[in-house]
Amino acid sequence: MTLRGRLTAAFLAVVLGPVVVSSAAVALSSTRATESRETERLNAAANGVITSMKALCERAHAAAEALAATANGAGRAAAPQIVVARGLVGIARIEDGSGKIVAQAGQLPLAERTVPWGDCRSRLPAAAPLIAAAVEMRSPAGKLVGRARTAFSVDQDVVTGIAESAGGVDVTLLDGSEATISTLPKYRADQVARAAATANRVIPSDLRVAAADNQSRQPLRFAVSTTHQSLGELYGALVLVVLVVAGLAILAAWYLSRSLTRPLADVAQTAERVAAGDLGARAPVRGKDEVARLATTFNRMTRDLQAYVSALTASRDQLRGNLALIGDTLSSTHDLDRILEVILETVMAATGAQAGVVLLTDRSAREWPGVLVGQCGFGMSGRGVEVADLRVPIGAGVLGGVAASGEPRLGRVREGSADLAASEPRCRTYIAVPFSGSGRSNESRGIDAPPQILGVLALYDRLGADDFDDGDLVTLRTFAGQAAVAVENVLLHQESERLSLTDSVTGLWNYRYLRVSLYREVERAVRFARPLSVVKMQLDRYREIGDTHGPSAAEAVLSEVARQVLAMVREVDLVFRRSESDFVILLPETAADGACRAAERFCAGLRESPIQLGSGDPGLEIACTVSVGIAVFPEHAPDAEALLGRADSALRSAIAAGRDTWRMSGEQDPRPGAPALGALVGGPGRQDASVNTGIERG
Repeated sequence: MTLRGRLTAAFLAVVLGPVVVSSAAVALSSTRATESRETERLNAAANGVITSMKALCERAHAAAEALAATANGAGRAAAPQIVVARGLVGIARIEDGSGKIVAQAGQLPLAERTVPWGDCRSRLPAAAPLIAAAVEMRSPAGKLVGRARTAFSVDQDVVTGIAESAGGVDVTLLDGSEATISTLPKYRADQVARAAATANRVIPSDLRVAAADNQSRQPLRFAVSTTHQSLGELYGALVLVVLVVAGLAILAAWYLSRSLTRPLADVAQTAERVAAGDLGARAPVRGKDEVARLATTFNRMTRDLQAYVSALTASRDQLRGNLALIGDTLSSTHDLDRILEVILETVMAATGAQAGVVLLTDRSAREWPGVLVGQCGFGMSGRGVEVADLRVPIGAGVLGGVAASGEPRLGRVREGSADLAASEPRCRTYIAVPFSGSGRSNESRGIDAPPQILGVLALYDRLGADDFDDGDLVTLRTFAGQAAVAVENVLLHQESERLSLTDSVTGLWNYRYLRVSLYREVERAVRFARPLSVVKMQLDRYREIGDTHGPSAAEAVLSEVARQVLAMVREVDLVFRRSESDFVILLPETAADGACRAAERFCAGLRESPIQLGSGDPGLEIACTVSVGIAVFPEHAPDAEALLGRADSALRSAIAAGRDTWRMSGEQDPRPGAPALGALVGGPGRQDASVNTGIERG
């Protein structure tokens, strides 16, 4: 229903409702009042009829008493004639004690002559319209000597007199369900008789009936009736009033609804044009009422909206330019921390967030299935955690749940809820999205697996205390995609560097990285005035292993030797594969005595641990030994190239001495405890053997 229809209906309901209700109330009250008056009139008439019947009965009784008195005084034969002559009754007679008629005067209608005479005071009614009375006559001794009886017929005149004395109503003498004598026409009298015989006291035409029947004292039954007053004229007048008022109300409602809804329709049409994109549309302003103020406000809002749209369009173009710039920056740099800071600052400015953080995934075996580690953040003061200490297990809280499910989340932290993990920043509202790589890093390593979640980008507490919405989610996803590109580029760059600096067979650093590391460690040794030892190690008779067992077995031996050597060095030590079977080990802050102990451990460890190849029983067991050469900076060489050359010379000396031994640069006998070595290790100016070895493993 339109607004005009609702206003019209409301106006009609307000105007016509009271009119209809009041008209119905008037009609109902008039009907009830008329029925009440008619009922009261009929009841009064019925009481009048009963009173008249009592008077007639008393008249007959008085005549009977007069007959009895006359019979006792003047004689029985003349007494009935005297009573009838007075006109009191229609017939009088005297009976003896046995009921035999002694004297009689007067006549009754033929239909009533055979009717037994009753007493109008008795409970037995007469079977015909007859009123009779009887008085017993007794001797002075009290013996019944006879009865004096009088009677007269109830005819049309008597009924008419009863009707007049009852207040002008119609009276009908009843005989069962039939009318005997009535002041009404015959067909009317029959209707009254039938109505009096049933519970229905209203004749459908226009009569209302009531019974006048005092069965305990009157021998005859009467019914009184009166004309039922019709209220048709009143109802017609009320209907006419309602119709006139309804017509006037409809005209007024149409005019008022039209005058009210027309300006609103103009505003609605203008709003549709604005919604279709015509921001220059303006609603007409008519008058100074509330609707006119609405139109004025709508026009002002449209002008402001037009200005806002222009500003948003400019901001959108600027944002696109910034996104393009950020994309170019992400593609051209490998400074991960700086890239993430730029992304976080930009997305916080775009969404109005008060704080934000970027976390990267660390899936180390110690914390399976992994943990999110804080990488950079802004506005984290007062939130219960520092970015450097931020660690959230994957699957825990909001951030962990986003990383585990791969689905973004936004909402408000409910008071007393456990939405946030204990290690997460405190906040009121949040929005967090995951970002994952394209899978290129897996492809580069030959892994057929979907890209893993690289991290999570989260924002907290939007300015103005508003919740984050879907628009913020779209913006955050866009920047999360940029962050994913940055992280993946850095990871791929690191992987490329690692592959370019490591050996594919053993996984050790290669010769290229050896030169870089050696120069760096020499500079560090010079800066901090600490020693640096270089250990050159060669697998003895490696070519014979290849010739005997094949190239695959030779590579397996190399890989196992590398694993054992890595197990015998410190975390700060660096192990390199220089050539086919040559290894170089850099021992930072290790003097000659520590290097000698390390060389002895390398030789003894490989000598005592034959390499098992194959899965059979007993399998293939290959005994391996190594020859080791040692050089110490700055004692044996002043720079990196010379230091590596001195370690090569010491290795050749160890090989010449028979292999499976080690030799210090400038020494001839590599056996432990030889005088020259003792002088080198424990001589003047040397540190104690317990200093800077870093090799002892318990």
